[in-house]
Amino acid sequence: MAGEERRPQHLQVLTALDAAKTQWYHFTAIVVAGMGFFTDAYDLFCISLVTKLLGRIYYTDPSKPDPGTLPPNVAAAVNGVALCGTLAGQLFFGWLGDRLGRKSVYGMTLLLMVLCSVASGLSFGSTPDGVMATLCFFRFWLGFGIGGDYPLSATIMSEYANKKTRGGFIAAVFAMQGFGILAGGIVTLAISAGFRRAFPAPAYLVDAAASTVPQADYVWRIILMLGAAPAILTYYWRTKMPETARYTALVAKNAKKAAADMSKVLQVEIEAEAEKLDNITARNKDYGLFSRRFAQRHGLHLLGTAATWFLVDIAYYSQNLFQKDIFTSIHWIPKARTMSALEEVFRISRAQTLIALCGTVPGYWFTVFLIDVIGRFAIQLLGFAMMTVFMLGLAAPYHHWTTPGNHVGFAVMYGFTFFFANFGPNATTFIVPAEIFPARLRSTCHGISAASGKAGAIIGAFGFLYAAQPKDKARVDAGYKPGIGVRNALFVLAACNFLGFLFTFLVPESKGKSLEEMSGEANDEETPSGTGATASVQPSGLEVV
Repeated sequence: MAGEERRPQHLQVLTALDAAKTQWYHFTAIVVAGMGFFTDAYDLFCISLVTKLLGRIYYTDPSKPDPGTLPPNVAAAVNGVALCGTLAGQLFFGWLGDRLGRKSVYGMTLLLMVLCSVASGLSFGSTPDGVMATLCFFRFWLGFGIGGDYPLSATIMSEYANKKTRGGFIAAVFAMQGFGILAGGIVTLAISAGFRRAFPAPAYLVDAAASTVPQADYVWRIILMLGAAPAILTYYWRTKMPETARYTALVAKNAKKAAADMSKVLQVEIEAEAEKLDNITARNKDYGLFSRRFAQRHGLHLLGTAATWFLVDIAYYSQNLFQKDIFTSIHWIPKARTMSALEEVFRISRAQTLIALCGTVPGYWFTVFLIDVIGRFAIQLLGFAMMTVFMLGLAAPYHHWTTPGNHVGFAVMYGFTFFFANFGPNATTFIVPAEIFPARLRSTCHGISAASGKAGAIIGAFGFLYAAQPKDKARVDAGYKPGIGVRNALFVLAACNFLGFLFTFLVPESKGKSLEEMSGEANDEETPSGTGATASVQPSGLEVV
């Protein structure tokens, strides 16, 4: 039969990985890769907890009725510069991971994160703008290191995992982001509470000058520097991880080393099969990212993964980085003038910790446990749909939520948007690009998809900062122009989520399939797209029979 003649040869080392039972090395890989993501999330989101404190310390004029805030351009830079660095790092390290190998690049990213976390806390300068400029410089390079973690961690975990539980393993790595966000809130809560007890201060209304104690300058520095701790703990183990067999065999074309490495990891004897690899290599001609063949086979897939990640991050980062502003607008956090500087940090971190604990973290783990049961496509569609619904539920009756007594209801609805982001597209957009592209382009394509997400995050970070300003000039924050208001900004985010729902139909379902099946490397590369074995990866989210 023709179908039998074209049936591909499978390397034993890859078949062994696909069929491997869950073992200790899987959990080791999850922890080593996951601690990088824990650090990523802590470093990216802890800045939102201390920006109001930075405004008080460096930009307060005691003669004014309200404490100082970061000027618009400074606030945008402090919040967004790490995201710009992350975007650049995702593209660069994603490409480098396919050129030099996953393991070769993996330690570099962590070392950069450690150095820049510490340097961010040591930011210096003789003027407020000087301190902020130094902080932004180090946070850009911190983001650059964080960016490399995205494609490398996802690719390494996908290439180590078996096909039955691969989605759950990659999701578990990404779920550490939730714990990183939670840890940022808890650390800030503990440090601000300790300093507040040690150095009591009156509210700004009572004594403007005394409301910000000199020791408050240590608070934000300690919080930022602690981001280096989890990264240091896992650096050694990253350097000891073997290169993935899929890179060694399919990209480096070294069957002997791939078999030797995985024999140690899986603790079974694996044949090198150099001749079989040569046959597969001869049949499967290499093609580049900008080739016509890639466009035919994976062009729509890359558009789908990039567009959905772009859209979800506009909403997700807007929500995360500016929770404090939303909480203030609904009066869940009192007016700044009624609190001391450390009291304000304490209340902001308490609110964000509650949201993370009740909405953010559980959503990630629902994905971990259910993604290999109901699939990536269904979870992503559900997530985008529910985020749209809850955003509309916040925006339409927005005036109702701002009235006294309704703040708890707003917080619950707001928490649900985080839950369905993480039990939805925030997790699946990270997982799918690591599963559907060829090994030689997997890290690069994941980096492109992730960088699209960070482009959305930058729009969310910079755009929401200005858009959420009230329409009424009298109520606009100092230095800002009137915007469209929080209510209309929430409507815009709901529209982004709906568009994400539509673009999900370009992304294939990868549940239960090997990486080689999804990428086409298990099939004759000359087979036309949409026929034969490659029909299972059509951009519909469903299998084509």
